[in-house]
Amino acid sequence: MQIYKTQISPFAQEFNFEDIRPYYNNEAREAMFRLIEDPIFYKLVNYLWPAMTMDEVREKADKVHSNLDFQLQFMHAAIRTIVGETAAELTSSGFEHLDKNESYLFIANHRDILLDSAILQILLVENGFSTSEITFGNNLMDKGFITEFGKLNRMFCVQREGTSKELYEISRKLSAYIRHTITDKKTSVWISQRNGRTKDGYDITQTGLLKMLNISGAGNFEKNYSQLKIVPLTISYEYEPCDALKAEELYLSSLHSKYQKSQGEDLNSIITGIKQNKGRIHLTVGKPILDELNLCDNSSNDNEKIKKLANLIDKKIYNNFRLWPVNYIAADLVDKSYKYEDKYTSKEKESFIAYVSQSLSKIEGDKESLTQQFLKIYSNPVSSKSLL
Repeated sequence: MQIYKTQISPFAQEFNFEDIRPYYNNEAREAMFRLIEDPIFYKLVNYLWPAMTMDEVREKADKVHSNLDFQLQFMHAAIRTIVGETAAELTSSGFEHLDKNESYLFIANHRDILLDSAILQILLVENGFSTSEITFGNNLMDKGFITEFGKLNRMFCVQREGTSKELYEISRKLSAYIRHTITDKKTSVWISQRNGRTKDGYDITQTGLLKMLNISGAGNFEKNYSQLKIVPLTISYEYEPCDALKAEELYLSSLHSKYQKSQGEDLNSIITGIKQNKGRIHLTVGKPILDELNLCDNSSNDNEKIKKLANLIDKKIYNNFRLWPVNYIAADLVDKSYKYEDKYTSKEKESFIAYVSQSLSKIEGDKESLTQQFLKIYSNPVSSKSLL
């Protein structure tokens, strides 16, 4: 087993991270050349790097000596290509809140399986920062090409299945790895505020996530979370990735007690999210949550402290969410009102109504119920922000 060439804090010493970690830099070159020999990679080249010849691919691969090299040589251009072809613009704000010499835990709202974290990576680089490590659910890992691709792209695996006892041990290990990455490796981490994407437009931080993060702390509440330097991260898509698929899932969930994913559904969501028109995209980096931890720490017990911290993260994410005309249009359509009519034009309203109809045209089910589910994906962020 390889040993990571950095100091390992006591809380991380009892764990073997081999089955969840990304590739080490000294493994990147071999992994890169395994990738370019895989037939799947050639299909990716045609879509993500259409102007690149295979000679150029091999030339770039020869420059990969670390995970960051792979991201700079291949992934940065790929994500910029996706954004350029499927978004009207990509803007950002808040990077001035970060210190280039510090590492952070980005706790983010989660709207798209791949692009949420990928967009952060290109903006980090373009603002003079190093990229972060990224959580990746084991349900998306296939032990083949996707796993190789993910581990080379600084992704680490989050196990999501097991007995209660197994899940507790998984949480302990994940907590230790995240704290180890931020405090020992001095590398930032992206993690979503909840297990899986937001489907209904409400961005809510799960208290279970915060409890998991606290497990590896050796100090009090304030010290444990201040070590992680939590940064609320908000991504706002004008057109929600996979909106029709999400509306269909919400609709089916309303008819049955439990929604069952079909085989290949996650991969279909990744592809749809990549290809779908997104309109405008804005990413907001919040201020690190440090001084406010003292206010949370005044609560009587840990559960109350964690609830306060979750609410604080939610408020910052809601506050930084950029509402687009389509959000206000959806809110008025749901309420059958004209409350926000000063936020959009009649032409924008007509266009969005046509977009909703077209998006749902191939989905089976009660159209009125599907339409309401679809509209609420867009209107719920308005409701959230109005509560601030």
